[in-house]
Amino acid sequence: MAKLHFDLVSPERLLISAEVDQVDVPGSEGGFGVLANHAPLMTTLKPGVLTIFNQGKPAEKFFVRGGFAEVTLQGLTVLAEEAMPMAELDDTLGQRIKDAEEDVTDAKDDATRRRAQDQLDGLRELRTALG
Repeated sequence: MAKLHFDLVSPERLLISAEVDQVDVPGSEGGFGVLANHAPLMTTLKPGVLTIFNQGKPAEKFFVRGGFAEVTLQGLTVLAEEAMPMAELDDTLGQRIKDAEEDVTDAKDDATRRRAQDQLDGLRELRTALG
């Protein structure tokens, strides 16, 4: 099977740069899978789970929030506003939801409240998706 070059980048660091079999991405218009030789594409991300598949290895899962995914002839690049391994998120999700609820309550104006509510809604959706 042909390999796909994949980079996952957050503002803090490069999380992954590797040759992989497939990546499933939570696109804002719906989730999609990318294999080698995928047609070029650019989309925004919605909060969700990005899954990396490599034959013979367990799937790697990352939480991503915000940002872009770009498929080119060279491979797939995901530039996420936030990205972390799911194991790290599982440890902090409850606290992050509580913090987001406080941000909604403490918002001084409508624009700030909407942004905080969007973040809270995304975290709650993720908690529901994770079970």
